[in-house]
Amino acid sequence: MRLGVCYYPEHWDESMWAEDARRMRELGIRQVRIAEFAWSRIEPSPGQYAWGWLDRAVEAIAAAGLEVVMCTPTATPPKWLIDAHPGILAVGADGRTRAFGSRRHYDFSSPEYFKAAGEIARQVAQRYGKHPAVTSWQIDNEFGCHLTVLSYSKHAVTRFREWLAQRYGSVEALNQAWGTVFWSMEYRSFDEIDAPIGTVTEALPAHRLDYRRFASDEVVRFNRMQVEIVRAHSPGRQVVHNFMQLFSEFDHYKVAADLDAATWDSYPLGGLEEAWFDADTKARWLRTGHPDYASFNHDLYRGMSKNPFWVMEQQPGPVNWAHWNPAPLPGMVRTWSWEAFAHGAGTVSYFRWRQVPFAQEQMHAGLNTPDNRLDIGGAEARQVAEEIGKLPESVAQPRSTVALVFDYASKWLFDIHPQGIDFNYMRFAFEYYSALRSLGLDVDIISKDAPLDGYRLIVVPSLAVVDDAFVSRIAKSGAQVVFGPRTGSKTDSLAIPANLPVGPLASLLPLRVWRVESMRPNATLPIDYHGRGGTARHWREFIDLPADASVLSSYPDGGAAVLRHRNCVYLASIFDDQTTRAILRDAATAAGVPTEMLEEGVRVSRRAGLTFVFNYGETTYALPAGATVVFGDAQVAPRQVTVFRAANGDAAHVRDARAALAS
Repeated sequence: MRLGVCYYPEHWDESMWAEDARRMRELGIRQVRIAEFAWSRIEPSPGQYAWGWLDRAVEAIAAAGLEVVMCTPTATPPKWLIDAHPGILAVGADGRTRAFGSRRHYDFSSPEYFKAAGEIARQVAQRYGKHPAVTSWQIDNEFGCHLTVLSYSKHAVTRFREWLAQRYGSVEALNQAWGTVFWSMEYRSFDEIDAPIGTVTEALPAHRLDYRRFASDEVVRFNRMQVEIVRAHSPGRQVVHNFMQLFSEFDHYKVAADLDAATWDSYPLGGLEEAWFDADTKARWLRTGHPDYASFNHDLYRGMSKNPFWVMEQQPGPVNWAHWNPAPLPGMVRTWSWEAFAHGAGTVSYFRWRQVPFAQEQMHAGLNTPDNRLDIGGAEARQVAEEIGKLPESVAQPRSTVALVFDYASKWLFDIHPQGIDFNYMRFAFEYYSALRSLGLDVDIISKDAPLDGYRLIVVPSLAVVDDAFVSRIAKSGAQVVFGPRTGSKTDSLAIPANLPVGPLASLLPLRVWRVESMRPNATLPIDYHGRGGTARHWREFIDLPADASVLSSYPDGGAAVLRHRNCVYLASIFDDQTTRAILRDAATAAGVPTEMLEEGVRVSRRAGLTFVFNYGETTYALPAGATVVFGDAQVAPRQVTVFRAANGDAAHVRDARAALAS
C-alpha cells in the first residue's frame, strides 16, 4: 500500500520543484505521476524536442527518493500537429468537427494521429524508459473522457467498413445478421455502409451496436500500440491506464488485458452529482458520496487487473466540473483512501499536488492551496500515510465468494434498445451491488467470460446476450445464481432469440418470456415478497414457467415476478431497494454465505484477517465485543474508518444469515 500524487512541473516555476518533491516525501508520498498533458512542452515544434526541463523535473523527484509514473502525452495533441493534419480531429454525431482548445481532441481512427501518437510515445519511452526513477508508465489519459470514443469522420467510416468485412466475411452475411431486408436497407458491398447517424428515424439497431463495438475496438488498438512501444523501450516497468468512474463507452476488459494494472480516477462527489441518483439521494450523500459509489469502481477495476489496481486520481477536495461542487466533509479524503486499500488497491494517488490558479481546472482543489499551504485533503493524506505503517507490509488481495457479472456490451445494447426510456443498465447493476454491500458482503465484479470457480453466489444483472459457454460455466459452478430481467433477451446481432428469451439460458432455466412492458415512473406494480410489501418498477415480463419452478412473488394479476428453479432465481422486474435486498439475502442464505443487515451508511470490507469499517452515516457504529483495533476507534464515528481483527480470528464481521433474519 502506497500513496502517490499527480504533479505538473510545467505549471510551476522550476525553483519550486525540489521543495515540492521534498514536501511530498515528508507527507508520505512515494510516487509521482507527470507529463500526461505536456506534449507541447516536450515537442514545441515538429521534430524539435525540448527535454531539458523534463530531465530536471525527473531528477528533482528522484533526488527526493520518489518514484516516477511517466505518461505518454497523447491526450493533448499540440496545435501545430492539428494544423498540419486537421483530419486528426473527431467528428460528432451532428456532423461538426470538434475543435482545438481543450483536450482529447483526436479521432482514434485517424491514421495521421495513430502514427504521431506512436512517435511521441516512442520518443518519451526512449528518453526515460530505463531511468531508475521511472518505475511505471501511464498510457494516454482517461480514454473516452468528454464522450470522445465515438467519431463519425471519414477515417472512422473507412475503418468501420474494414472492421465489418473482417467480422462478417461477406456483405450477404452482414445483411442476414443485421436484418437489412427490413425497410429495404440491403447493401451490395461494405463500401455502401456509412455511420449510423443522420437517419430520418432510428438507424438499424444491429448497425448501431456494431458501430459501438467497432469504436471500442479502436480504443483497444490505440492503447495496444502504445503499450507495445513502451514495453520495448522500458522493459520490466508496470504499464497502466487511468480509466474513469462508471464510464462504459468502450470495453474496459479488452483494454485492461494489455495492461499490468487497471487504474481509475475517483471523484465520489462529482460522480454522485452526474449520475442517475434522484435529488433526495444526492442531497443525502452530498458531501460524502454514496457509500457504494467508489467501491463499485474499486471492485470493477480490481476484477480486470493483473496486479493490484490503483486509484490514479483521488478527489482531495471540491472539484470544478459537476453541476454543483460541494466540499467533502472532514474525514472523507481519509475514508475514500482507506476504502480503496480495503478493496485491494496497491496505490492511492491524489489529484493534484497543488491547486492551479489558472485555466480550466483552477477551481479544482489539490492537496495544497494555490498559495502552497496544506489543505484539509493534504492533512488527511498525511494521516493515511502514518496509518499505513500500522498494517502488515503485505496484505493479500481480497477474494470473495460472491460475484456480480458486469457487461459493457449489455449496456450498449440497452442504450440502443431501451424499450423504456429509464431502463438504465448501469443503474440497475449498481443497485444489485449496493444491496449486496448493505448485507455486509464483499463482492467481486467480473466479466461474463471470467472463471466462476469458487463462487457460491453469482448475481447477473440483465446480461442481454448469453452464449452456450457462459451457460455451461454457470451450470458447472454449482453456485446459487440470481438473474435480472432481460437476461438472454437478444442474440449477438440484437435480434430476439428463436426460442424467445431467456435464449440459451433456457437449458438451465427453462423459461419462456413471451411478452414485456416498460412502466412509467408513476405506474409501478405492488408485489408481496415473503409477507413484505414491495414495488415492481421500470419493467415487467410475462413468463411461461417450468412445472417445477417455485413462484416467490407475483404481480397483482397472478403473473410471476420472482421465481426459483433449482439453484437459479429469476427476477421478472426491477424492484424497490428493500425487496432487492431481501431477495439477495435469501439467495445468500441458500448459498451458505453469511450476511449482516448493516446500518445505513455503514460498510465493511475484509482482507487477510483484517476487517475495515467505513461509516458514511450519521450515527456511531460499535465494533463487536472482543475486536482488536489496529487503528481507529471501537466506536466508529460518522465519516471515520476503523480497522480491526475479530476476536475469533475470523475476519468476516458478520453473523449467520438465518440469525440475522431472526433478529
